[in-house]
Amino acid sequence: MTFSNKAIGRRACLAVATLALVAGQAWAQGAASAPRVRFATSAGDFVVEVYPDKAPKTVANFLQYVRDKHYDGTVFHRVIDNFMVQGGGFDASYAQKPTRPPVVHEGREALAKGGDKNVVGTLAMARTNDPDSASSQFFINVRDNDFLNPSAQSPGYTVFGKVVSGMDVVGKIKASPTGPGGPFPSDVPRTPILINSATLVK
Repeated sequence: MTFSNKAIGRRACLAVATLALVAGQAWAQGAASAPRVRFATSAGDFVVEVYPDKAPKTVANFLQYVRDKHYDGTVFHRVIDNFMVQGGGFDASYAQKPTRPPVVHEGREALAKGGDKNVVGTLAMARTNDPDSASSQFFINVRDNDFLNPSAQSPGYTVFGKVVSGMDVVGKIKASPTGPGGPFPSDVPRTPILINSATLVK
């Protein structure tokens, strides 16, 4: 069986168009599966995107706190320029808010699925020395913190999202003058930075 050059060309174009359509659908599905949360703070607003395909339990945990309005009225209680900004656990009086049981650590799994490392702008869960102790507190990396990345020797910290707009606001937060505050001996913004609301926007 033989085909004319025109027929072959039409089939090639059709194949390319089909591949483009499939790729577009895959991209759209990926975009649709990445929820976004807007943080309205006293320093301005920023938006984070989270990745349930990389760290499903961590993202589900975080989004449940958002839906429960847990973050509303909390402060960034730990701010270290050239490192990270941390919040999500204490109210404006530095009283620790009650939390649900901790979430299982997913750092290595997220990396294995192509997730981000702890680089500038990424969102990760804060925890104690126990890898499976993360609850509501999160931090935003304001530099590339390679030593926080999971490895064969260390569980590291689970990255589950990143800032997609308002990184200038995060920059203002990280540059805040700090000192003692509440139960903390250092690293607390002298002018409290309040999270007025955290809202799921996508």
